[in-house]
Formats: sequence, C-alpha cells, structure tokens
Amino acid sequence: MTGLNDEQLYAGFIRAGRLRADPPLLEREEQQAELGRVVAALGEGRPAVVSVTGRPGFGHNALLRWAGRLAEERSVRVLRVSGSLAERDLRYGAVTQLLGLLGEVAERSLQDLRGEREPACLPGLPELLHTTRRTPTLVAVEDAQWLDPASVQWLQALVRRLSNGVPLVLLVGRTGLYPHGPDWLADAAPSARLFRNLTVHPLSPRAVAALTERICGIPCDEAFAAAATEAAHGSPAVLHAALHCFADAGHRPTADRIPRLNTLITGIVGDRAGRALRGLTDEATAVLRALAVGGDLLDFPLICSLAGLRTVRESRLRASLEMAGFTVAEGSDERLRMPIVRARILEDTPAAERAALHARAAHLAYQIVADDEDIARLLLEAPPIGEPWAVHALRGGSGTALRRGDFARAATYLHRALDEPQDPLERAHLSLDLAGAEAVSAPEAGDRRLMTLVRTPHEGEAWAQLRVRALDMGLARGDDAWGRRAAAHALATAHGSERDELIALYWYAAESAPEPCDLPDPDFPALPEHPLSPAQAGIRAWQLAARGLHRARVAELARRALEAGNAAPALPRLAAVRALWATDAATEAEDRLAALIAELRRRHSHPVLARALALSAELHLRGGRLDAADRAADAAERALPLAAWHPLAATHLIAVRSTIAQEDRRCDEARALARTPMPPGAEYGLYWPYLLYARARVAIEEGHWAESAELFKESGRWLLRRQWANPSVLPWRSMAARACLALGDQEQAQRLIREELTLARQWGAPSALGLAQLGAESVDQQEPADGTTIRLLGELPTRLAYAWVLADLVTEEVTKGKRASAARLLSELSRLTVTRTSGRLAERVRWLTAQLDQPAAPDDDALPEGWSALSPAERQTAELARRGLGNREIAEQLMVSRRTVEHRLSNTYKKLRITSRKELRARSRSTERDVTDAV
Repeated sequence: MTGLNDEQLYAGFIRAGRLRADPPLLEREEQQAELGRVVAALGEGRPAVVSVTGRPGFGHNALLRWAGRLAEERSVRVLRVSGSLAERDLRYGAVTQLLGLLGEVAERSLQDLRGEREPACLPGLPELLHTTRRTPTLVAVEDAQWLDPASVQWLQALVRRLSNGVPLVLLVGRTGLYPHGPDWLADAAPSARLFRNLTVHPLSPRAVAALTERICGIPCDEAFAAAATEAAHGSPAVLHAALHCFADAGHRPTADRIPRLNTLITGIVGDRAGRALRGLTDEATAVLRALAVGGDLLDFPLICSLAGLRTVRESRLRASLEMAGFTVAEGSDERLRMPIVRARILEDTPAAERAALHARAAHLAYQIVADDEDIARLLLEAPPIGEPWAVHALRGGSGTALRRGDFARAATYLHRALDEPQDPLERAHLSLDLAGAEAVSAPEAGDRRLMTLVRTPHEGEAWAQLRVRALDMGLARGDDAWGRRAAAHALATAHGSERDELIALYWYAAESAPEPCDLPDPDFPALPEHPLSPAQAGIRAWQLAARGLHRARVAELARRALEAGNAAPALPRLAAVRALWATDAATEAEDRLAALIAELRRRHSHPVLARALALSAELHLRGGRLDAADRAADAAERALPLAAWHPLAATHLIAVRSTIAQEDRRCDEARALARTPMPPGAEYGLYWPYLLYARARVAIEEGHWAESAELFKESGRWLLRRQWANPSVLPWRSMAARACLALGDQEQAQRLIREELTLARQWGAPSALGLAQLGAESVDQQEPADGTTIRLLGELPTRLAYAWVLADLVTEEVTKGKRASAARLLSELSRLTVTRTSGRLAERVRWLTAQLDQPAAPDDDALPEGWSALSPAERQTAELARRGLGNREIAEQLMVSRRTVEHRLSNTYKKLRITSRKELRARSRSTERDVTDAV
C-alpha cells in the first residue's frame, strides 16, 4: 500500500471490504456466554429463539457467525441465511435460501416456490421440522431487518411450533429498522422462557485501545483511543475499517494524528449511511429526510407532520431509527447522529423534494415562532415563498448575523430575500441593506449595488431619501472619486432637498481630492456661503473650521446640521461634529456623536458607523481618554474590518490606533501600525496627513528627529494644499518646531511656532491658542504661564496634547534647576487624568517627581561659560549629564535614542571646548563631586 493516500486506501477498502474477516469480538463476553449456553442446551434437545440486536456495525451478525462456528464444533447442523436489500421485495426470499440448504428433502417445496403457481401454505416447514428431530439444527438469520413479509410469517410459524424435544435454535440478527414491528419474534414464541434478546453495545475506549494495538501493532495514546471512540460512536465495524486504512497509510496512533483518523471515520460513516439509506422503509426515509431539514428546530410530532405522516407510532419509529444508528434522543426530540449522516441523507433526497421540505419546514418554524435566523437558514434552500413573513424572517436573520459580525452570512440572507416578490421601493431598501453587508464581505459588489441605487430614476420623496442614503453609505467607505461620479449623475434629475443633499455630499468628497487632476467639476454647483440645508451647513462648517475662519459661524452651522437629526445624511453630520469639537464645544459635539452612533447601529449602516466610531476614537484620544479611544477603535474595526476600508479612508483608523498604542507604551504595535504598507493612491486620501503625523510621533520615540521633522512638515504641506491652516486640525507646526529644536535649528522652530500662534489667534479657540502659547514659551525660553492660565487649559478638550506640552515644560524647568516653577507645573500635570491613562505620560511624571524629590545641589545655577551658545536640546541634554545621569537614562527621560544623546553631547563638548563629562561638571560647579562617566 506504499505511496497511496488516505482516500485511495479508503476506496480500496470499500471495494474489497467484504473480503476482510470479522472484527475481533471485544467486550462481547456476556453475549458469547449466553449463546454458548444456548448451543449447549441444543445438544440436550432444548429449543430456543435468540434475537441479537444492535446498531449497524456493532457486530450482531459477527456474533451469529461465532455461534455458528461453535455449534459446528459440536456437530450441530448450521443453516445460514441472510436478508438483503436486493431481496427485500422477493416473496419467500429467505425461505428459499433455507430450503436450498436442506437438499433433496425440500426439493418439491423449492420447485413450488420457483414455479408460477402460488405455493402451499408455509412451504418446506414440515420438512425442516422432520429433519430437525433427527439432526439438531441451528438456523442463523443475518440482517433480518431486510426480510420479506412472507419469510417473516414463515419464521413466526416456525417459532410457534417449537417445543421441548425439537432440537432447533433460531438465531436472528437485526438492527433497529423493523418494518414488521420490533417484537415479531417474541410475540410468536409459545413460551417466554423460549425467547432471549441480546443487545450489543458500543465499544469502550479501553476496547478501542486494544483494537488499535492489534491492528497498528503498537499501543496508542489514551487521547487517541478516546477520540476514536467518540468519532466512531464505538462502532466496531467503523473502527476496524478506519484503523486498517490508518495503519496501511503508515500513521502511528498518537494524539497528533487524531484529525487524520477523524477524516477516515467520517468518510466510512458517510459511506455506510448512504448504503443503509437504501434499505429503509418509505416511512423511515421520509422521517429521516424531514429530520435532516428541520430536526434542529422542530419536535418529533412536527417532524412527522413535515414528513407527511398522518398516523404513526412515534415511539416505535423513534426506537427503530435510534437502533439503526441514524438518530440519538435528546429529551423529547430526535437528532441525527453525525453531520455526515445529515449530508448523505440530503444528497439522497431529490432536489425538488429537498426544496419543498425546506419551504414547509420554514413555514412550520415560523408558526412556532422560531428565531428569525433559524427560519432564514431554511429559506436559503427553499424556492420563493411569496409571503411577507419570509422577507421579514430573512431580514431578521440578517440583523442577527450582523450583530455577531458575520457579514457574509447577512449578505446571503438579504440576497435570498431579493428573490421574494415585493414592492419596488421595498426591494430597493433591501438592496441598500445588502450593500451595507457587502461593504465588508464584497466591497466592490456593494459599491456597484449602491451606484445602481443612486441612479434609480423613480420619483418621490421616499426614492429621493433612498438615493441620498445610498450615496452617503458609498462615500463612507472612502472612495471620493466614486462619490463625485455618483453625485454628479444623480444631480441631473434631482430637485428640492435631494438636490441640496447631493451637492453637500459632492463637496464632502471634493474635500479629499488635493491633486489638480482631482479638482471638482467647474460646472458643478458651488457650496453656498450661507447654506440653509442642514447637510450643506455641516460641510460648510467643516470647510471653515479646517481653514481656521469664523469660529462663531462654524459653531452655528454645525449645530444647525446636527439639530436636523436623521433628516440629514450621516457624513455631513460627522463633519459638523468635527467642526463643533474644534470650536471647543467638545462635550456637546461628543454627545451629538454618541446619538449619531446609536442611530447608525439601529440602521445597520456599517460603513458610516465605522467612520463615526473612528472619529469617536480620535476625539477620545485627543481628550486623553485612552481606554475609551481603544474601545471605539475596536468597535470601528468590528463594524468594518480594516481590509474592507477604502485605502483613502483606512489611514485614519490606522493613525488613531498607532497613537493609542504609543501612548499605552505598546511601542512595537505603534510602529507596526504606523508603517503599515498602504496601496498606491492612499497618499491622496483625506486622512493621509494623520498617518504622516502618527509616523512622525513614532520617529520621535525612536530618536529620529530629522525624520520626524520632515514627516511633520510633509503632513503640514498636505494640509496647506487644501488650505487647512487651523492648528486644531493637527498641531503639526508645534511638533515640527520641537523636532527642529532637538536638531539645533532654533530659528526654524521659532518661525513655525509663531506661525501656529498667529493662526491660533485668528481661529480664537482657547485650546488651540493655549497650546500655541505654551509651545512658544518653550521655544523662546520664556517663563511658563501662571497657574490660573495653565489650570484653564487643562479643562479644554485637547487634554492629551496639553499634557505633553506641560510635561516638556516641566522637564525643561527641571533641567534648568528651576525647582519651584517645575514643582508648580508638575502639580498641575499630575492633576490631569490623562497622566494615569497614558503609560508614557505616567512614566514621565514618575521620573520628574523623582528628580524633584532629590535635594538640590549647591551652586546649581553656576553654568559653564559659553552655555548660551547651546541649542535648547543640547542644553537640556547637557544639564542631565552634568547632574550625573548616564546616556541610557538621558535617552529614556527625553524619549530619544542613545545615539541622539551622544550626538548632542559631542556638539556640546565642541562648543564648550571640553572633552568629557568630568570637565563639564568641573566647569559647572567647583564643588561638584567626582562621578564616573556612564556609557
């Protein structure tokens, strides 16, 4: 068998399966002992009737053959017959086999059976009884469940004629499929003492381990034996076949090979089930098909109704199916034993009948108020129902699937719902919901479906709202070019409020097209300076806010857009939230955003919901609520997995997640997110500068100040191409100024921070102005603002940025030795909640506290000659070095690399004309104690 795969081995075994010997009789000692007593009593002239029952493959026929061999050893005549599927409808089929074994004495009866005339009543029975009186006889009937009715009657007559002095034993092996009733032998016995019933049970793991060792030649793992027992349900025949295939393939019976064994067992069980199905009665077949379709939902009486059975003895039918190995009882219900059995039953069912069964099962499930998704699963395999409840159930099933994040399944249910007859508008709304699900499972298909809806020519307010919602949803994925095309096409026939909203959405898309080739169509209507439409008001509010103009007007426009509620598209309202937040009305903006998120959840509008949650994560992050930001970012990715975002929009969520990870000291994650490879074209997206900003922050963390400065400035250049000058959008100038200071370029740092201060004053929001002023104080080496001003800034929305500016100021004061002002600033910094949620800030605060807890050194202000020639970054590094900190400690506290520290100290030594830390301390304080240089 070398070189054959498992499938070839399995197929070869099936073809030659009947040539294999019986499986060893394990754990059958009790049944063997009883059969041995019966055979022994036969020698004393005592008759018996023994029924050996069990599930298919449990070895009832093997026990009959074992008893036959035992009887032959004791000179007992053994007559073996067998029922079969092929002869189930052949009158007296088993009797003909039996009489053929009697020889000449039954020749006349055989001729009668083979002739055209109706044979005499009970042909050959007298001859059998006559010969038995002289020769003790054991009659073994295998697979009696397939006997024809005439043979059953003949055997019942034989049993009735048994009495003491008739040395005949009748052994009957059968499964639970009893077309003639389960007690046909016991009912015929003239005496209860004459009848015995033996039941064979599944093998235990101990017996399976013994069987495995016998076939594989080595002992098996305990886990292997337990898994094999469970997979085969203890069936000796299945285990015997599977283990031979397993051993022939050269596998060892160890735990790591359990999946391969399970595959073999599944195939064998499926094959046996397929063959067994062909031997069922029509009644049993109908019930099994009904169970395969609706068994997980319907109780057994409803299953019988589904199968079309009006009167049936349920207990007998259930017992038969269980004994046959097809089903297992679960309380008052029946369940198919294995998924492969269900699959084989459905494969055996004609397609038309299978579809009709699913339709009837769905209707029954609807009548018993089953869950919508359970009904929807049935409807997937059913033809169109043509009733409203079918669409309702499919919609409900889709909602359930969406709530657990199974977008592909939700789309499948909605696609099936489109097959049902319904009103055109209802069908269009269904298509809109389907596009929302496809935004995750099949984004391009969803975009095409939305474009079709936007281009729908129907008139009326309901259709107008539908087109606007479709455009709103499509734009939410981030493809601005798609949005502009769709809006321009729909505008040609739009009027009234629909026209206003289409114009608003067009200009929303235009805001993310910075390149000249992507500029808006000059023939497209401009956005009004003073719009009346809520949607246009939201877009105009963001345009003004991004440019840093007319803060009061921005707040008014944003509130007008948000007060419209769901009468306005979602994206203009998101723009209004962002604009309102920039005016420092943060609490109001976040409350409005929370209400919008709740509305979008109810509508299952996942692309728009994801954008809203990403904005929520950004605003929480800026406010210093890192835990809430992390939760919102997770929810955004659940609503629309990152792979389904259009590259033009995905950069927003990536940038937010990178910054959250960085603040939480998950540096590797922050770095990986910031450096996520983006597809071509992503650099033209609305949120590309946000990703550049996040990358610049990571570069600072790594001490790459030149790279960070360039990234901050590139972020700014992108914003300026769109005329987004407001520092509230991104404070890139102050961050670039900090990088320039670290590089020693104080002139450029001062230019950048003064430009930011001018723009902040123009905008007028206290948070933007306060941060710019604090940055200017740091760059220009001015005294920090008084406590009242700093405390006021701490109550404004940009708490995270404010906390970091404050932390840098405290660090600067500590390095200068100005302990009083440093302690005052540190007290204010420690009061901020963000210092307990941001791991980076918490680490900085602990270090600053430790520095201030140390006693002040004498002559702390005695600075070396030439100190003023140093840049602020060099002076900060030199201060820490002259206080005894090593390079590694300085790098950790200033959040730069050790190489950056070495570079700054090298420049310091050149400017001060010294060569070591020792000279630096000697020139600083003549009383400085000697400290060994740290590496």
